[in-house]
Amino acid sequence: MMEQPDAPLGATPVGPTFVQGDVLATRFLQAELEQNVRLRELSFLDPICYVYNPLEYAWEPHEDYVRRYCRSPKEVLFLGMNPGPFGMAQTGVPFGEVRHVREWLQIRGQVSKPAQEHPKRPVLGLECPQTEVSGARFWGLFRSLCPGPEAFFRRCFVHNHCPLLFMSQSGKNLTPADLPAAQRERLLQVCDDGLAQAVRLLSVAMVIGVGRFAEQRARKALASAGLQVRVEGLMHPSPRNPQANRGWEAIAKARLEELHVLPLLTG
Repeated sequence: MMEQPDAPLGATPVGPTFVQGDVLATRFLQAELEQNVRLRELSFLDPICYVYNPLEYAWEPHEDYVRRYCRSPKEVLFLGMNPGPFGMAQTGVPFGEVRHVREWLQIRGQVSKPAQEHPKRPVLGLECPQTEVSGARFWGLFRSLCPGPEAFFRRCFVHNHCPLLFMSQSGKNLTPADLPAAQRERLLQVCDDGLAQAVRLLSVAMVIGVGRFAEQRARKALASAGLQVRVEGLMHPSPRNPQANRGWEAIAKARLEELHVLPLLTG
């Protein structure tokens, strides 16, 4: 059983024995590998011309991220939608802007290449010179709030609903919502199942969807799985969001205070 949704954040988890340490990280990684098998069975048609899966070619830094920071149950799971071309697509880390991944999270590992690489979107791994603004804002917020990454990950974790990056022939970034309906529903079912499994493994009490899509998808996926887990939303830090360009950090901090998450980061 999961924690009841009205249990206060910060309370001692009750219920079954919780899996700890490297065993938990290994189970989490194994679930992602099993999801990869299901994702490989999917096919994508126009307008999708390129599909990157960093959980294949950037597995080394991703595994380092999980083994470092996914070693205990998490009260809060921050959920992104899918990789950005200069974030997780380069580093294997959700919202994984290169500088924060290297300098703050201290992630290491070799990154190879996707099976088909768009010439305008090369994968350069941890040496990528471009900055993903969303990731810089996201991790920059928690870097400003926490004395170190261990303080953040003590009770929180960050995960993406979908690990795939989609691009058109021109190299334009496409989201899961941009897929034709039939392709989209098959993809989202696989990702919904993966999210439910992650929530079970980590004994999550609250999922915070970063952006409207992630929030709505979490509600649907967890309800369909019969999981009574609280789901809330946080404004996406994307520069394409005009509101986010007018002080996302202050807006996000106020929202986390409203959700009583700030004490988990600073306590």
